[in-house]
Amino acid sequence: MHPILKDVIAVIVGVVIGSLVNGAIIMVSGNIIPPPAGLDITTEEGLKAGMHLMQPKHFIFPFLAHAIGTFVGAYIAARFGAHKMIAAMIIGVFFLIGGVWMVMIMPSPVWFTIVDLAGAYLPVAYFAGRIARGAERNDLA
Repeated sequence: MHPILKDVIAVIVGVVIGSLVNGAIIMVSGNIIPPPAGLDITTEEGLKAGMHLMQPKHFIFPFLAHAIGTFVGAYIAARFGAHKMIAAMIIGVFFLIGGVWMVMIMPSPVWFTIVDLAGAYLPVAYFAGRIARGAERNDLA
């Protein structure tokens, strides 16, 4: 298979699986750390109206969803793509763009925006790419 086609397929699969992981974590988050009483987290309007009720603990799972979703997607793309680190970083950029979009449409505390955008995407994608490259080297040994 041509290396670029291999990368494109790996990135598409990484985006899809990473997005599913992200969504799954968000879906279970309210069962682990319940939202504040009276806050409707099922709609964008409900979240916007009740964001002031959120405490730092309520941002743990959104951060984990973003970081773990990015990690899984980047690892898959790097593990199966021809250009390991490039595929991983494309996933990181893709998810970072999604994170920036969310910041634009959904207000959040400044501290969370900084931590999330600076820590959950590109560094995690880089880390996943490094691990995937190392795993491949071990497979070849």
